Amino acid sequence: MSGSSRIVAVLGPTNTGKTHYAIERMLGYRTGVIGLPLRLLAREVYDKIVAIRGPSVVALVTGEERIVPPRTQYWVCTVEAMPEGMGADFVAIDEIQLCADPERGHVFTDRLLRSRGTNETLFLGSDTMRGPIAALVPEAQFVRRERMSQLVYSGSKKLSRMPARSAIVGFSVENVYAIAELLRRLKGGAAVVMGALSPRTRNAQVELYQNGEVDYLVATDAIGMGLNLDVNHVAFSSLTKFDGRRMRPLAPNELAQIAGRAGRGMSDGTFGVTGEAPPLDEGVAQAIMDSRFTPMKKLNWRNAALRFGSIDALINSLEVSPSDEHLVKARPADDLNVLKSLSQQAEIAARASDGPSIRLLWDVCRIPDFRGISHAEHASLLEVIYGHLHERGSIPDDFMARQIRRIDQTHGDIDALSKRLAYIRTWTYVAQRNGWVRDESHWRDETRTVEDRLSDALHERLTQRFVDRRTSVLLRRLKQKEALLAEVNDKGEVTVEGEFVGRLEGFRFSPDKSAQGTEAKALKSASLQALAPQFHLRADRFYNAPDTEIDFTDQGGLMWGEYAVGKLVAGAEPLKPVVEVFVDEAAGPDVEQKVRRRLQHFIDRKIAALFEPLLNLSRDEELNGLAKGFAFRMVEALGVLPRAGVAQEVKDLDQDARGALRKHGIRFGQFTIFMPLLLKPAPTRLRLVLWALSSGLQEFPEAPPPGLVTVPVAKDAPQGYDTMCGYRDAGDRSIRIDMLERLADMLRAEDSRGGFEAKPDMLSITGMTLEQFADLMQGLGYKAERGERDKVKPAPVEQPVTEAAEQAVIDETPAPDAASEEVAAPAEATTEATESTEVADEAATEGQVAEPASDEPEVEVYYTFTWGRQRQPNRGPRREPGQGKGKPRGKPQEGRGKPHGKKGGKPQGAKTFSSRPPKKEKAIDPDNPFAAALMGLKDGN
Repeated sequence: MSGSSRIVAVLGPTNTGKTHYAIERMLGYRTGVIGLPLRLLAREVYDKIVAIRGPSVVALVTGEERIVPPRTQYWVCTVEAMPEGMGADFVAIDEIQLCADPERGHVFTDRLLRSRGTNETLFLGSDTMRGPIAALVPEAQFVRRERMSQLVYSGSKKLSRMPARSAIVGFSVENVYAIAELLRRLKGGAAVVMGALSPRTRNAQVELYQNGEVDYLVATDAIGMGLNLDVNHVAFSSLTKFDGRRMRPLAPNELAQIAGRAGRGMSDGTFGVTGEAPPLDEGVAQAIMDSRFTPMKKLNWRNAALRFGSIDALINSLEVSPSDEHLVKARPADDLNVLKSLSQQAEIAARASDGPSIRLLWDVCRIPDFRGISHAEHASLLEVIYGHLHERGSIPDDFMARQIRRIDQTHGDIDALSKRLAYIRTWTYVAQRNGWVRDESHWRDETRTVEDRLSDALHERLTQRFVDRRTSVLLRRLKQKEALLAEVNDKGEVTVEGEFVGRLEGFRFSPDKSAQGTEAKALKSASLQALAPQFHLRADRFYNAPDTEIDFTDQGGLMWGEYAVGKLVAGAEPLKPVVEVFVDEAAGPDVEQKVRRRLQHFIDRKIAALFEPLLNLSRDEELNGLAKGFAFRMVEALGVLPRAGVAQEVKDLDQDARGALRKHGIRFGQFTIFMPLLLKPAPTRLRLVLWALSSGLQEFPEAPPPGLVTVPVAKDAPQGYDTMCGYRDAGDRSIRIDMLERLADMLRAEDSRGGFEAKPDMLSITGMTLEQFADLMQGLGYKAERGERDKVKPAPVEQPVTEAAEQAVIDETPAPDAASEEVAAPAEATTEATESTEVADEAATEGQVAEPASDEPEVEVYYTFTWGRQRQPNRGPRREPGQGKGKPRGKPQEGRGKPHGKKGGKPQGAKTFSSRPPKKEKAIDPDNPFAAALMGLKDGN
């Protein structure tokens, strides 16, 4: 070495620009070598120098990467990979304080003692190294550099309150992943940086952080080794780490090395703790802020003067103890442990019999255990590699191909890809050794390609798992106060800046359900801000939409297509409900008012259309007195009133009042007073909703299926439900009130005291079996006695009917109504029986013997019905003239009592006399729904 060689130790805390200073000094010379502690940092420095001088003069040499141009001037290396004996003008060693590291310290100490530049040598690191350097390199000069910004301890913070541009440090892969997962939910995501990542993956993750796509970085202590990031705050999630042998607390200088990543350049930084990490001791925190640490006294050392005469000689030379008091023998490293294991193998011992083979064995033992499976697994792999190299001089191509092919798979999760990356690093390292493979260029490219492919896949998985791009994009735009572009497709799916954020359901935004907690709040906030113009556009479209696009539900909801846009609430009157709209507050009052007006118009028009007869009744100014009061009762009851509840009012109405009410379509039935037009399905459905609203029901009952005469009685239904549906409960079933009145008309002709049987037309209009009809009649107040009797078979037809006669009968027979179709059933049965007899006769004629009919008579079930209630108002049988109190009555009033007649005869009634002159008969109103029946009665008289 030249006597003019200058050795300088540039010491100081982090963020003093030491590495930048070393790069400037190196580029001032024609040649130079700089050793760095991490492959990641080496790549970062290499990229910087290439940007200044170009790739043709800069080499990158690490354990797994080797880029050496023919005209190399500047070598950027990891400390372990630094070339020796090159005679470069300049040599620099970064993070020299790692001489005290129990795992790698002996390598840094060796460089401290033996690596020199011909013109200048720089040692960069912590001020704690001043004593050992002064003792071991007495000619060294010292330069103290002060931190360019302040570093302040800020105590403990929850992750949910972590400021932006923060780095959270964990000391295990599991811890790093757990923190990143939590930050994804809380803050939209985080980048992940670990020493085990490939440079390509690490750079891609750092880029996510540096370009602002995420505001948080989760890392191991690897970020303490010179990685320059725009970090404002560093938070420790733990204050202990596993050093390869045991869990131990981090020393203050180790904490300072990591905390110093905060506040780069002239920007101040802060540090603290988070999660389960306890607050820092006040003295430790102050020492970190002041950069005052206990000086190092002992450096790890391992003998570099190795003897290769035998394996034992090599092992002994590696275990030599140092003679200097400032040095301490390093604990056995992985390479030495593997050497000891392989030396026990007889085959290895036989092969390693001379200097070159022992040197080769030592080179193989120095392959790092990237896989980290177990010591035995690692030793077994190295044994195979050494066998190939010793026997063939190189590793066979087919062996390399098989190993790489097994690893070259990009499917799987983060753990699977991380393991494959660790495995390929072994073969990348092997391919970088001179002479270990036949085609070095091919295998270096092949391993690099596979590593890049796995790195990209790992970056993708890390981003998918720990970064919510959607939330991070929205939060970044909000923070920058930029306008957000929202789009809504025809399915209501909302995208903001191209990211799916949720659905616009009517006028309410529903965020994506996969978002939770703070993420969901941030998502909704950003989305609603972007959706403001969309709300106005949608409100305009809704206001101009036809009524056919809007509907109400059985529960009082108001729908626009498939979206709920409001609901009905009770108003001052049953027929005047009001509207409550479903509009997000962010849409603004103008949108809300427009939606409310449109919905109120819709429901008002719907009520006006479906309840037109009732509204006309309420607005009829010609009604007065009792008729006007009764009209009010009908409107209040939504057009359906049980007669029992208004018996006295009906009794008090005179014929003129009834006539005036009938003009509006009101029918005075025996059981119910109703408006037939309002029994249709649409008015019934709306009536149930209005009734439920005015009654204050929490859950609205549904309308029965349309078109059914009877339905099962609804269990636990609120009182009055059957009436509002247009039905009346009777037994286990409810019967439609208009069909019940038709049945009542039929029952008037029966002897309800003496008893009668069900007629086919009674069963026909109710659509029931005989047993169901019996239950219905009991529900109406009748007694039903069940009996059995022999079934009378119809006599066979003796005289065949000619075709002409049959046609004459058909011509004279009127078209059957629903009841007569049921009555015709026995005749059809008779015809079928006759046809069967004719077939049997024909069979007998042809010599076939028909089986004789059974002599046992067929039994049929019948019911006898009698009135079973005692003098119930408006339902029991009417009194006969002279029976009980009062004067004899004439023709019974419509619907009064339980009418009946004598068996086989017409109903009898007492005559009435009046001193008034006979009243001129009114013409029958043709619009009256009972006009046909009244004409029939008139003609009968």
